[in-house]
Amino acid sequence: MKRQNFRFFHRLRVRWAEVDMQKIVFNAHYLMYFDTAVADYWRALALPYEEAMHQLGGDLYVKKATVEYHGSARYDDQIDIGLKCARIGNSSMVFTGAIFRGDALLITCELVYVFADPATQTSRSVPDDLRKILTGFEAGDAMVSIKTGSWAELGTHAAAIRTEVFVQEQGIPMDMEWDEADATAIHAVAYNGLGQPIATGRLLQHAPGTGKIGRMAVNRVLRGASLGRELLEVLMAQAAQRGDTEVLLHAQRSAEGFYARLGFAPRGEAFEEVEIAHIEMVRTLRGS
Repeated sequence: MKRQNFRFFHRLRVRWAEVDMQKIVFNAHYLMYFDTAVADYWRALALPYEEAMHQLGGDLYVKKATVEYHGSARYDDQIDIGLKCARIGNSSMVFTGAIFRGDALLITCELVYVFADPATQTSRSVPDDLRKILTGFEAGDAMVSIKTGSWAELGTHAAAIRTEVFVQEQGIPMDMEWDEADATAIHAVAYNGLGQPIATGRLLQHAPGTGKIGRMAVNRVLRGASLGRELLEVLMAQAAQRGDTEVLLHAQRSAEGFYARLGFAPRGEAFEEVEIAHIEMVRTLRGS
């Protein structure tokens, strides 16, 4: 089995607690590595697992897990776990996986899951929507679509995400989350293959030639899966299309590094907004 057999990889570094006296990974930990990769695979599908399974009317249960050892990972190795959905039956799904250190194959595995009723744990047919998402991902299809529009068009879904992230998760008072700017802003909402809204942001006209991006919110379990970057690119494209030469945003200090990696530079001093530390960040738009 070779690296090119896999489209999806999860990377991790072997920790001290996972090795024996010879600094070789305990065999049982490899199943944990594969389980961690499976969780990241669902993130790559843009599916918040619990919400997705609730909509699909079932859950996935491990039927069989087999591991074959070809080599050993050692303490502080950086290893890559490749994973792919190899086959979808009527009610079962077969995943194959492999662990590599560089190009060296260390471990292979096969994981068999059954889609079943969570109440009775009796098997059910794999839903067509899930089948389409899995086969599409393995074929290289995009897992997310982003729509832009007005508050009248996208407000219901944008509000649901913002309520979950800003009000429920971060504790921002409801009356401080909504403002009159929503009515004039360009909104963007990202949807997964089940049609679930999973991320949002908005673009305002801050000043002539300057757009302001704000209310960036991503479903908690899908953060780190490039959704924020994709939303920013769409909103910046909207700003450039109307003639803006730069965009600014008020970044929470915890997200400053994320925006910096996308070309935004801090401007001015830090300040508090809704009792959370922020910094203004600016980016010149390409071609301006």
